[in-house]
Amino acid sequence: MRNTFGNIYTLTTFGESHGEAVGGVIDGMPAGIDIDMQFIQAELDRRRPGQSDVTTSRQEADRVEILSGVFEGKTTGTPIGFIVRNTNHHSQDYESMRCLFRPSHADFTYQKKYGIRDHRGGGRSSARITISRCVGGAFAKLVLRQMGISVRAYTSQVGNIALEPDYRRYDLSLTETNVVRCPDPMKAEAMAQLIRQIKSEGDTIGGVITCVVSGCPIGLGEPEFGKLHAALGGAMLSINAVKGFEYGEGFASASKRGSELNDIFVNDSGAISTTTNHSGGIQGGVSNGQDIYFRVAFKPVATLLQDQSTVDLEGTPTTFKARGRHDPCVLPRAVPIVEAMAAMVILDYILIEKTVKM
Repeated sequence: MRNTFGNIYTLTTFGESHGEAVGGVIDGMPAGIDIDMQFIQAELDRRRPGQSDVTTSRQEADRVEILSGVFEGKTTGTPIGFIVRNTNHHSQDYESMRCLFRPSHADFTYQKKYGIRDHRGGGRSSARITISRCVGGAFAKLVLRQMGISVRAYTSQVGNIALEPDYRRYDLSLTETNVVRCPDPMKAEAMAQLIRQIKSEGDTIGGVITCVVSGCPIGLGEPEFGKLHAALGGAMLSINAVKGFEYGEGFASASKRGSELNDIFVNDSGAISTTTNHSGGIQGGVSNGQDIYFRVAFKPVATLLQDQSTVDLEGTPTTFKARGRHDPCVLPRAVPIVEAMAAMVILDYILIEKTVKM
């Protein structure tokens, strides 16, 4: 199994949903970076379960423990080891699922691939493993912040309730003011009500997260097989429940003409810029200095608190009803995960570019 992400800035993760802890090792972190532990913990708190009535009721403190790589508040340039202990897992809720395959989960594929699986909460396939990504992303954000680069994501759609595609129409500072992390207060309340309704029915709902990277330098990305948008797409598609990725105008560009989508170059007070940003800040696989923006589609959570048909390990038809504490919609807690993956990609590609120019 490949458990390491990145090229120069890398994150190796370990752990299972109901194991003793989840954690990771960050390598390639520049030395001398001031570490703000309150910021890192706050990033984990944004992902933490039990934070509102539209998320799972599982209660975990999710306190990160740094084991190495930081001395007197600064990174040393050596590997950063960390763990987050699991303290509130209810493994008994999954005992009835030991010998059957839950629809649309990784149960079947893991069993066939490895011949063994941890049925408790999905084990390694659980979204709880994304804790490590948030820690890796938080460290990356601390470096990017010193470079004037920001990474901001928000919920732009839940079910059929959607914001306008243009992120510039919204005040993104409002994202953290509501439980669904949407910068439009009215749409946010409608989204929250929909999630509550879906939850009361024992069902789940999907949606879309939009992410904006501002201040990114020109020149990140390789022309052929290391395109920046491909790296971002791969990072996003590695997140649990993600089913789609588009950057810039994305799929909407398929119905438009070139004359509508070309970004015209202009001289902007001595600097070359463009009048529009349909390209999403990336042209030819390389960043062009404009905002990088993309959208990530999430499917509904596969665990339903309803009766479902399936088969057991021998292929015998059966029915079951899931127990336990599950998110009716992953969007609110997935916002910091999207940011974390984007931050790690951008920092990794900055370090690659720095190495190329040495």
